[in-house]
Amino acid sequence: MGSQRVGRNWACMHGSARMVLIGESGVGKTNLLSRFTRNEFSHDSRTTIGVEFSTRTVMLGTAAIKAQIWDTAGLERYRAITSAYYRGAVGALLVFDLTKHQTYAVVERWLKELYDHAEATIVVMLVGNKSDLSQSREVPTEEARMFAENNGLLFLETSALDSTNVELAFETVLKEIFAKVSKQKQNNTRTNAVTLGSGPAGQELGPGEKRACCISL
Repeated sequence: MGSQRVGRNWACMHGSARMVLIGESGVGKTNLLSRFTRNEFSHDSRTTIGVEFSTRTVMLGTAAIKAQIWDTAGLERYRAITSAYYRGAVGALLVFDLTKHQTYAVVERWLKELYDHAEATIVVMLVGNKSDLSQSREVPTEEARMFAENNGLLFLETSALDSTNVELAFETVLKEIFAKVSKQKQNNTRTNAVTLGSGPAGQELGPGEKRACCISL
């Protein structure tokens, strides 16, 4: 676990972040990805077979972060393949269809599957897609928001059709990832500074005392 965390943090600090889109088939994951990466929407979007991949570079302050986004199939027969892509991901969008309550009813199962294969530190956003179809809504906003809060998830409602909150969803997750990595990096720097400036029992070194040589950072 430790080596995986270091590897993921290294990738994020050096300008890339791996994300996954998960959820039932037909909730709009592919169109969310194409809207974010290419500003495109297809009314005839086909069912994803296995996994599809796309990228986009996002500026977070002065840092350029390349989002590597994996769109996973929601069908059960692809589950063994797609779950392998959860490993190493630092962020996830768990998507359901606001107009189909059954796609929301299984988000807890999707969340468990994600946590079974990814580290608990992964940043997850619950996304209620197809907000443009308000007249057909089956999932109340507050119900989904409460579920997200109770499970420590971010939450947004989006529409891939008219672009509502699509940019915000991806960028919010990326910002949270970047903030986590930056905080851990600062904590590691602080820990190293304390180690270098202290004696063997945690005491400050006195005048004339020498620090140990060959410290591995």
